[in-house]
Amino acid sequence: MNNRPSKIAHPGSLVALLGRPVAHSLSPLMHNTAFRAQDVSHVYVAFEVAPQALGEAVAGLRALGLAGANVTVPHKEAVVEHLDALTERAEAVGAVNTLFWKKNGALTGDNTDAAGFLAPLEPRSDRLRGRNALIFGAGGAARAATYALLTSGFALRRLTLAARTPSRAERLAADLAPFDEKGALAVVPEGEAGEAVRSAHLLVNATPLGMEPDPEGTPWSDASDFSGGQLAYDLVYAPRETRFLHEAERQGATPIGGLEMLVGQAAASYRRWTGRDMPTGAVRQALREHRRA
Repeated sequence: MNNRPSKIAHPGSLVALLGRPVAHSLSPLMHNTAFRAQDVSHVYVAFEVAPQALGEAVAGLRALGLAGANVTVPHKEAVVEHLDALTERAEAVGAVNTLFWKKNGALTGDNTDAAGFLAPLEPRSDRLRGRNALIFGAGGAARAATYALLTSGFALRRLTLAARTPSRAERLAADLAPFDEKGALAVVPEGEAGEAVRSAHLLVNATPLGMEPDPEGTPWSDASDFSGGQLAYDLVYAPRETRFLHEAERQGATPIGGLEMLVGQAAASYRRWTGRDMPTGAVRQALREHRRA
Protein backbone atom coordinates (compact mmCIF):
# COMPACT_ATOMS: atom_id res chain seq x y z
CA MET A 1 0.00 0.00 0.00
CA ASN A 2 1.29 3.45 -0.94
CA ASN A 3 1.99 5.39 2.25
CA ARG A 4 2.46 8.78 0.61
CA PRO A 5 -0.83 10.71 0.54
CA SER A 6 -1.75 12.42 -2.70
CA LYS A 7 -1.53 16.21 -2.68
CA ILE A 8 -4.87 16.58 -4.45
CA ALA A 9 -7.13 18.60 -2.15
CA HIS A 10 -9.96 19.54 -4.52
CA PRO A 11 -11.23 16.46 -6.38
CA GLY A 12 -12.96 16.92 -9.71
CA SER A 13 -16.39 15.95 -10.89
CA LEU A 14 -15.70 12.60 -12.57
CA VAL A 15 -16.37 9.32 -10.74
CA ALA A 16 -15.02 6.12 -12.31
CA LEU A 17 -15.73 2.41 -12.19
CA LEU A 18 -12.61 0.28 -12.65
CA GLY A 19 -13.20 -3.34 -13.58
CA ARG A 20 -13.28 -5.98 -16.28
CA PRO A 21 -15.86 -6.56 -17.68
CA VAL A 22 -17.96 -3.45 -16.96
CA ALA A 23 -20.32 -3.20 -19.95
CA HIS A 24 -23.11 -4.91 -17.97
CA SER A 25 -22.73 -2.72 -14.87
CA LEU A 26 -25.76 -0.87 -13.51
CA SER A 27 -23.57 1.48 -11.48
CA PRO A 28 -23.48 4.28 -14.09
CA LEU A 29 -27.27 4.23 -14.29
CA MET A 30 -27.69 4.33 -10.51
CA HIS A 31 -25.15 7.02 -9.73
CA ASN A 32 -25.89 9.31 -12.66
CA THR A 33 -29.59 9.12 -11.78
CA ALA A 34 -28.75 10.13 -8.20
CA PHE A 35 -26.41 12.94 -9.28
CA ARG A 36 -29.11 14.42 -11.55
CA ALA A 37 -31.82 14.05 -8.92
CA GLN A 38 -29.78 16.07 -6.41
CA ASP A 39 -28.15 18.42 -8.92
CA VAL A 40 -24.69 17.14 -8.03
CA SER A 41 -22.13 18.12 -10.68
CA HIS A 42 -20.60 14.66 -10.96
CA VAL A 43 -20.60 12.21 -13.86
CA TYR A 44 -20.07 8.47 -13.42
CA VAL A 45 -18.22 6.56 -16.16
CA ALA A 46 -17.25 2.88 -16.38
CA PHE A 47 -13.72 2.04 -17.55
CA GLU A 48 -12.61 -1.45 -18.56
CA VAL A 49 -9.19 -1.95 -16.97
CA ALA A 50 -7.00 -4.99 -17.56
CA PRO A 51 -5.31 -6.41 -14.42
CA GLN A 52 -1.84 -5.43 -15.63
CA ALA A 53 -3.01 -1.83 -16.12
CA LEU A 54 -4.60 -1.33 -12.71
CA GLY A 55 -1.68 0.61 -11.23
CA GLU A 56 -1.67 2.98 -14.19
CA ALA A 57 -5.42 3.45 -13.90
CA VAL A 58 -5.15 4.44 -10.23
CA ALA A 59 -2.25 6.76 -11.07
CA GLY A 60 -4.46 8.35 -13.72
CA LEU A 61 -7.24 8.77 -11.19
CA ARG A 62 -4.79 10.64 -8.96
CA ALA A 63 -3.35 12.74 -11.78
CA LEU A 64 -6.76 13.81 -13.07
CA GLY A 65 -8.16 14.47 -9.60
CA LEU A 66 -11.26 12.31 -9.93
CA ALA A 67 -13.94 12.75 -7.27
CA GLY A 68 -13.80 9.06 -6.43
CA ALA A 69 -14.21 5.59 -7.87
CA ASN A 70 -15.72 2.18 -7.53
CA VAL A 71 -13.64 -0.95 -8.04
CA THR A 72 -15.16 -4.23 -9.16
CA VAL A 73 -13.92 -7.67 -10.21
CA PRO A 74 -11.17 -8.63 -10.71
CA HIS A 75 -9.51 -5.68 -8.93
CA LYS A 76 -11.06 -5.53 -5.44
CA GLU A 77 -8.06 -7.09 -3.72
CA ALA A 78 -5.25 -6.05 -6.07
CA VAL A 79 -6.11 -2.35 -5.81
CA VAL A 80 -5.07 -2.26 -2.14
CA GLU A 81 -1.36 -1.94 -2.90
CA HIS A 82 -2.01 1.22 -4.93
CA LEU A 83 -3.79 3.13 -2.15
CA ASP A 84 -2.67 5.36 0.70
CA ALA A 85 -5.03 4.02 3.37
CA LEU A 86 -7.92 1.65 4.09
CA THR A 87 -10.97 1.97 6.28
CA GLU A 88 -11.29 -0.52 9.12
CA ARG A 89 -13.93 -2.56 7.32
CA ALA A 90 -11.95 -2.66 4.06
CA GLU A 91 -8.92 -3.89 5.98
CA ALA A 92 -11.03 -6.52 7.76
CA VAL A 93 -12.72 -7.77 4.61
CA GLY A 94 -9.49 -7.66 2.62
CA ALA A 95 -11.14 -6.11 -0.41
CA VAL A 96 -12.03 -2.62 -1.66
CA ASN A 97 -14.94 -1.49 -3.81
CA THR A 98 -14.90 2.28 -3.16
CA LEU A 99 -12.15 4.88 -3.41
CA PHE A 100 -12.47 8.31 -1.81
CA TRP A 101 -10.25 11.15 -0.65
CA LYS A 102 -9.65 11.86 3.02
CA LYS A 103 -9.34 15.48 4.08
CA ASN A 104 -5.56 15.10 4.20
CA GLY A 105 -5.54 14.09 0.53
CA ALA A 106 -5.03 10.35 1.12
CA LEU A 107 -6.61 8.12 -1.51
CA THR A 108 -8.51 5.68 0.70
CA GLY A 109 -10.17 2.34 0.04
CA ASP A 110 -13.48 1.38 1.62
CA ASN A 111 -15.71 -1.66 1.34
CA THR A 112 -19.36 -0.66 1.10
CA ASP A 113 -20.44 -4.18 0.15
CA ALA A 114 -20.80 -4.95 3.87
CA ALA A 115 -23.09 -1.96 4.44
CA GLY A 116 -25.03 -2.77 1.27
CA PHE A 117 -25.48 -6.35 2.39
CA LEU A 118 -27.02 -5.28 5.69
CA ALA A 119 -29.36 -2.67 4.19
CA PRO A 120 -32.34 -5.01 3.56
CA LEU A 121 -31.69 -7.04 6.73
CA GLU A 122 -31.72 -4.25 9.30
CA PRO A 123 -35.51 -3.70 9.02
CA ARG A 124 -35.88 -7.45 9.67
CA SER A 125 -33.44 -7.62 12.57
CA ASP A 126 -36.10 -8.95 14.95
CA ARG A 127 -36.26 -12.11 12.82
CA LEU A 128 -32.51 -12.64 13.05
CA ARG A 129 -31.35 -11.61 16.50
CA GLY A 130 -29.92 -14.61 18.34
CA ARG A 131 -30.76 -16.97 15.45
CA ASN A 132 -28.79 -19.08 12.98
CA ALA A 133 -27.53 -18.02 9.55
CA LEU A 134 -25.79 -19.82 6.71
CA ILE A 135 -23.70 -18.40 3.87
CA PHE A 136 -23.01 -20.39 0.71
CA GLY A 137 -19.55 -19.55 -0.62
CA ALA A 138 -16.13 -18.45 0.61
CA GLY A 139 -15.09 -15.79 -1.90
CA GLY A 140 -15.09 -12.00 -1.71
CA ALA A 141 -18.86 -11.66 -1.47
CA ALA A 142 -19.02 -14.26 1.31
CA ARG A 143 -16.22 -12.46 3.14
CA ALA A 144 -18.11 -9.14 3.05
CA ALA A 145 -21.35 -10.82 4.15
CA THR A 146 -19.63 -12.65 7.01
CA TYR A 147 -17.97 -9.50 8.29
CA ALA A 148 -21.28 -7.63 8.03
CA LEU A 149 -23.18 -10.23 10.04
CA LEU A 150 -20.49 -10.54 12.71
CA THR A 151 -20.48 -6.76 13.27
CA SER A 152 -24.22 -6.19 12.78
CA GLY A 153 -25.48 -6.43 16.33
CA PHE A 154 -27.72 -9.37 15.39
CA ALA A 155 -25.81 -11.51 17.92
CA LEU A 156 -26.21 -14.63 15.78
CA ARG A 157 -26.05 -17.90 17.67
CA ARG A 158 -24.46 -19.73 14.75
CA LEU A 159 -23.06 -18.49 11.42
CA THR A 160 -22.20 -21.39 9.15
CA LEU A 161 -20.04 -21.11 6.05
CA ALA A 162 -20.84 -23.81 3.50
CA ALA A 163 -18.27 -24.01 0.70
CA ARG A 164 -17.26 -26.37 -2.07
CA THR A 165 -13.67 -25.87 -0.90
CA PRO A 166 -13.82 -25.98 2.92
CA SER A 167 -10.20 -24.87 3.24
CA ARG A 168 -11.16 -21.48 1.76
CA ALA A 169 -13.97 -21.14 4.26
CA GLU A 170 -11.59 -22.09 7.08
CA ARG A 171 -9.22 -19.31 6.00
CA LEU A 172 -12.11 -16.86 5.86
CA ALA A 173 -13.23 -17.87 9.36
CA ALA A 174 -9.67 -17.53 10.68
CA ASP A 175 -9.27 -14.08 9.12
CA LEU A 176 -12.50 -12.83 10.67
CA ALA A 177 -12.12 -14.58 14.01
CA PRO A 178 -11.26 -11.27 15.76
CA PHE A 179 -14.82 -10.11 15.01
CA ASP A 180 -16.44 -13.37 16.17
CA GLU A 181 -16.92 -12.42 19.81
CA LYS A 182 -19.58 -15.08 20.46
CA GLY A 183 -17.82 -17.96 18.70
CA ALA A 184 -20.62 -18.18 16.16
CA LEU A 185 -18.58 -19.19 13.10
CA ALA A 186 -18.66 -22.76 11.84
CA VAL A 187 -17.54 -24.34 8.56
CA VAL A 188 -19.10 -27.30 6.75
CA PRO A 189 -18.46 -28.81 3.33
CA GLU A 190 -21.24 -27.76 0.97
CA GLY A 191 -22.44 -31.33 0.50
CA GLU A 192 -22.85 -31.82 4.26
CA ALA A 193 -24.79 -28.63 4.99
CA GLY A 194 -28.30 -30.10 5.12
CA GLU A 195 -28.87 -29.71 8.85
CA ALA A 196 -27.40 -26.21 8.86
CA VAL A 197 -29.66 -25.22 5.95
CA ARG A 198 -32.76 -26.52 7.70
CA SER A 199 -31.95 -24.79 11.01
CA ALA A 200 -30.93 -21.42 9.53
CA HIS A 201 -33.23 -18.40 9.75
CA LEU A 202 -31.13 -16.61 7.12
CA LEU A 203 -29.75 -18.29 3.99
CA VAL A 204 -27.35 -16.30 1.81
CA ASN A 205 -26.17 -17.20 -1.67
CA ALA A 206 -22.77 -15.50 -1.95
CA THR A 207 -21.73 -17.57 -4.98
CA PRO A 208 -22.25 -16.79 -8.69
CA LEU A 209 -24.57 -19.80 -9.01
CA GLY A 210 -27.82 -18.78 -10.69
CA MET A 211 -26.34 -15.76 -12.42
CA GLU A 212 -27.08 -15.20 -16.09
CA PRO A 213 -26.33 -16.84 -18.48
CA ASP A 214 -26.86 -19.93 -16.26
CA PRO A 215 -30.10 -19.17 -14.37
CA GLU A 216 -30.62 -22.83 -13.46
CA GLY A 217 -27.65 -22.80 -11.13
CA THR A 218 -28.32 -22.87 -7.39
CA PRO A 219 -26.18 -23.22 -4.26
CA TRP A 220 -28.63 -25.76 -2.79
CA SER A 221 -30.57 -28.17 -4.97
CA ASP A 222 -32.76 -29.83 -2.30
CA ALA A 223 -35.61 -27.30 -2.06
CA SER A 224 -37.39 -29.40 0.55
CA ASP A 225 -34.84 -28.12 3.09
CA PHE A 226 -36.27 -24.59 2.79
CA SER A 227 -39.18 -23.55 4.98
CA GLY A 228 -41.42 -20.74 6.12
CA GLY A 229 -39.83 -18.34 8.58
CA GLN A 230 -36.56 -18.30 6.68
CA LEU A 231 -35.08 -15.32 4.84
CA ALA A 232 -33.52 -16.36 1.53
CA TYR A 233 -31.05 -13.73 0.34
CA ASP A 234 -29.39 -14.03 -3.08
CA LEU A 235 -26.55 -11.62 -3.86
CA VAL A 236 -27.02 -12.38 -7.57
CA TYR A 237 -29.15 -9.64 -9.14
CA ALA A 238 -29.43 -10.84 -12.74
CA PRO A 239 -31.88 -12.50 -13.12
CA ARG A 240 -34.03 -10.67 -10.61
CA GLU A 241 -35.54 -13.95 -9.35
CA THR A 242 -33.00 -16.74 -9.27
CA ARG A 243 -33.79 -20.42 -8.96
CA PHE A 244 -32.61 -20.27 -5.34
CA LEU A 245 -35.09 -17.49 -4.50
CA HIS A 246 -37.91 -19.07 -6.47
CA GLU A 247 -37.59 -22.46 -4.78
CA ALA A 248 -37.15 -20.97 -1.31
CA GLU A 249 -40.23 -18.75 -1.75
CA ARG A 250 -42.31 -21.74 -2.87
CA GLN A 251 -41.47 -23.36 0.48
CA GLY A 252 -42.64 -20.27 2.36
CA ALA A 253 -39.35 -18.39 2.80
CA THR A 254 -39.13 -14.62 2.35
CA PRO A 255 -36.98 -13.79 -0.72
CA ILE A 256 -34.50 -10.91 -0.84
CA GLY A 257 -32.99 -10.21 -4.27
CA GLY A 258 -29.50 -9.01 -5.06
CA LEU A 259 -30.72 -5.60 -6.24
CA GLU A 260 -31.25 -4.72 -2.58
CA MET A 261 -27.55 -5.12 -1.84
CA LEU A 262 -26.60 -3.44 -5.11
CA VAL A 263 -28.54 -0.30 -4.20
CA GLY A 264 -27.35 -0.44 -0.59
CA GLN A 265 -23.65 -0.56 -1.45
CA ALA A 266 -24.13 2.17 -4.08
CA ALA A 267 -25.81 4.39 -1.49
CA ALA A 268 -22.89 3.97 0.91
CA SER A 269 -20.38 4.82 -1.86
CA TYR A 270 -22.46 7.84 -2.88
CA ARG A 271 -22.34 9.14 0.69
CA ARG A 272 -18.54 8.87 0.65
CA TRP A 273 -18.26 11.07 -2.45
CA THR A 274 -21.03 13.60 -1.84
CA GLY A 275 -21.75 13.62 1.90
CA ARG A 276 -25.43 13.12 1.01
CA ASP A 277 -27.93 10.30 1.27
CA MET A 278 -28.57 8.76 -2.13
CA PRO A 279 -32.12 9.38 -3.46
CA THR A 280 -32.81 5.66 -3.58
CA GLY A 281 -36.42 6.13 -4.70
CA ALA A 282 -35.27 7.73 -7.93
CA VAL A 283 -32.57 5.08 -8.35
CA ARG A 284 -35.02 2.20 -7.89
CA GLN A 285 -37.39 3.79 -10.40
CA ALA A 286 -34.56 4.03 -12.94
CA LEU A 287 -33.70 0.37 -12.38
CA ARG A 288 -37.35 -0.65 -12.90
CA GLU A 289 -37.51 1.33 -16.14
CA HIS A 290 -34.23 -0.21 -17.27
CA ARG A 291 -35.58 -3.73 -16.73
CA ARG A 292 -38.72 -2.93 -18.78
CA ALA A 293 -36.70 -1.45 -21.66
